[in-house]
Amino acid sequence: MEINQLEKLRPVGRLEQYSTARNPLGFYYNVAVAATYTLPESSLSIKDYVYRACEAATGQHPILSAIPVGEDTKEPYWARLPEIDLERSVSFQKRSHPFPGEDEKDDELEKLLNIQHNIAFSPPLPYWRVCLLLDAGNKRRFTAVFVFHHAVGDGTSGKAFHKSFLEGLHAVTESSAETRRVISSPTMPLLPSIEEIHPMTLTIPYLATTLFKEKVWSWRDPGLWTGSEIRVPLETQMRHIVIPKSLATSFRHACRRNNTTITGALQTIVSRAFFTHIPETFTQLKCNGPLSSRKFLPDIVTDDSIGVWIQDYNEFYSRDGVMVDSFPWSEAQRSRRTIESTLSLQGTNASPNLLKYVNDFHQELFLSKVGKQRGSSFELSNIGVFAPGLKLNDDPSKPHIGRMIFSQSASVTGCAVEISVISGADGCLVLALSWQTGVVEEGLASSVIETVEKEVHELAQE
Repeated sequence: MEINQLEKLRPVGRLEQYSTARNPLGFYYNVAVAATYTLPESSLSIKDYVYRACEAATGQHPILSAIPVGEDTKEPYWARLPEIDLERSVSFQKRSHPFPGEDEKDDELEKLLNIQHNIAFSPPLPYWRVCLLLDAGNKRRFTAVFVFHHAVGDGTSGKAFHKSFLEGLHAVTESSAETRRVISSPTMPLLPSIEEIHPMTLTIPYLATTLFKEKVWSWRDPGLWTGSEIRVPLETQMRHIVIPKSLATSFRHACRRNNTTITGALQTIVSRAFFTHIPETFTQLKCNGPLSSRKFLPDIVTDDSIGVWIQDYNEFYSRDGVMVDSFPWSEAQRSRRTIESTLSLQGTNASPNLLKYVNDFHQELFLSKVGKQRGSSFELSNIGVFAPGLKLNDDPSKPHIGRMIFSQSASVTGCAVEISVISGADGCLVLALSWQTGVVEEGLASSVIETVEKEVHELAQE
């Protein structure tokens, strides 16, 4: 297959290009959303179900049959693959241990994710893959891991894929169609990039302040902890925490009682955990939080769309502010207000709006930063609750979905630790923490994970 002869679709958007530029450099690899499914008794195999569900999802989302061409150039574009060979994009492996209980971590899935988060995408294969973990004790249960390039989709896109996949599984039970190994790509156009459907407004004061910090003088608090300096190569380590349904529900209620959100509370909990385990000379942490921009985009983009429509915000935490005897709900409330204030601007002065001023993404945003200090301590990305809708998960005689994990590779120029959060259809709250080998000591990461889990449990039981 000659890549240059593929059907050209549209240029890669500026926000999408942020990810297409770092992929060939090996600075960031992928995002993953995993979900466990249970199928009804049927004469069809799991492979039949999965292939047909992948075909249904690909037919619904044209970006899944598109690949970026020229990731190493200044003008990459999306091109359509004429077909997809599912045998090359879907893999199956059997679990060697029983499926974990409700309150247990999934060690085999964690191992699989650690492997996947260290594997890049390259043409001519699709820029996504589905990895299946088959349950040794239940032949109708499996975990499907949707791994995808960040220019293909944001975190919410992972939920959108699984909704389409679940709908596809349901359709299989009502269809006599044959299972195809090689599927044809849809002919519909790609959804627009965020730059095509949003003004990406920048106010003069914001632009002036940003340029001053970038070109003239930028003060950094000497007490800010951000892990090691920016370095290569990238090797991701990932661990996850499972908060069982009963405790997750109690934790959510505690957040509501105290006028905050799960995101606001988790950011504060994570800050306390870091301050507990890093030297006392570090007095400040900076959190970066991605936010979905879909709420204020045209109706052509919804939560069921696959693509990249995000912005972010920053929040600072001081040692004195969070390291108090009882949990500082006032800090969690402040975090909620920051998020609400950012969303109220509807994308004005969002950091992706500045990408129009970048001439060389590879050099300016990535290569030039190696050896320098990173800007933020941790990222907390919460994509919320997976709600299948349409009574897709109520009938035991139909396929249904349960536990979910949202995770991502570490980022060479990004935060020291990436924390990805999702509430699955089983009601469990799952946090996945990723970091780059050498940027954060494994002992520190383990201690932070243990402290975060302990404090969530304590707050849920108050």
